[in-house]
Amino acid sequence: MTNIINQCNEENYDPLLKKVMKKAFKMQSVPKKTTINIILVTNAKMRELNRTFRNTDAVTDVLTFPSEIEEELGDVFIAPYVAMEQARAYGHGFKRELAFLAIHGFLHALGFTHDTEEKETMMFNVQENILDTLKIRR
Repeated sequence: MTNIINQCNEENYDPLLKKVMKKAFKMQSVPKKTTINIILVTNAKMRELNRTFRNTDAVTDVLTFPSEIEEELGDVFIAPYVAMEQARAYGHGFKRELAFLAIHGFLHALGFTHDTEEKETMMFNVQENILDTLKIRR
């Protein structure tokens, strides 16, 4: 189950994010009763979280805080304004970038990392496979 908390008072992205998470859960064999929280935050809030928890005084696109509670994956914080900037920079749509970041955070909650080239390749292949299955392309 996906809970979406939009702290930005922006457009309603619930249908897109729920669709993406439903497919990601299925493709990664995560039980339906498991929950994840997707929280959309302002750049200021994301910078505060990054400073507090990563000791980095800068805004970032996505942060994941895995849960230690059974049946909870954790919290994925996404900065939509950063996603908009990145979508323009990468030459694809905002919804594609938002979906990518949600999947990226979800995979971190499952324990995926990209701290080595091999792990990064594996994680990014899983992300692209989910997006391709949903026909969300660059």
